[in-house]
Amino acid sequence: MFRKSPLAGLALILLMAAGGCREAQVTSYRVKKDPEPAAPPPAASPATAPAPAPGGSMASTPVATAEGAELAWTAPAAWTAKAGSAMRRGTYIIKGSGSGEAELAITAFPGDVGGDLANVNRWRGQIGLPPLVAGDLEAALTRMTANGLPVAVVDMTGGNQRILGAIVPFSGSTWFFKLTGPDAVVAEAKPAFLSYLQTLRAK
Repeated sequence: MFRKSPLAGLALILLMAAGGCREAQVTSYRVKKDPEPAAPPPAASPATAPAPAPGGSMASTPVATAEGAELAWTAPAAWTAKAGSAMRRGTYIIKGSGSGEAELAITAFPGDVGGDLANVNRWRGQIGLPPLVAGDLEAALTRMTANGLPVAVVDMTGGNQRILGAIVPFSGSTWFFKLTGPDAVVAEAKPAFLSYLQTLRAK
């Protein structure tokens, strides 16, 4: 029977140890770095924020009132004055012979506020009337003069509501005198309103 030589076993052990001591190869890889996320744009400041789009809602848009020269007037004793506000130069309550009443609102704004046609159509819309076209404007206005001031008067009725209004350009601004209320009350107050307009004058 064949017997293994002790020298042969020792050689095998040394060979195995030499194989286990071989250094492992190290392989390196370059990994591409992800790009840094773009910084968000800076928030717009009040000075650089975009303006509201034309035709947008005005509910949150401040409206400048006229400054500078003022108008004065003499109101009928029967009219009841109310406290003014930031937007109004004056307010009067006008009672009819019955139970109804109308309100006269007086406001003033810089410039022509769009012109007579735009302002008349704004009032027409408030009582459910369709807008006028430019060619129909003069027929809807009564033009008069009060103490050298040009006054354009318009009278319109929509449903049971009536507006008797006057547009008065003065010193780079436009003044509005709008009497609104039930048809019968405004009709009754019309003579006094027209007389009132004749008292308008520069303060």
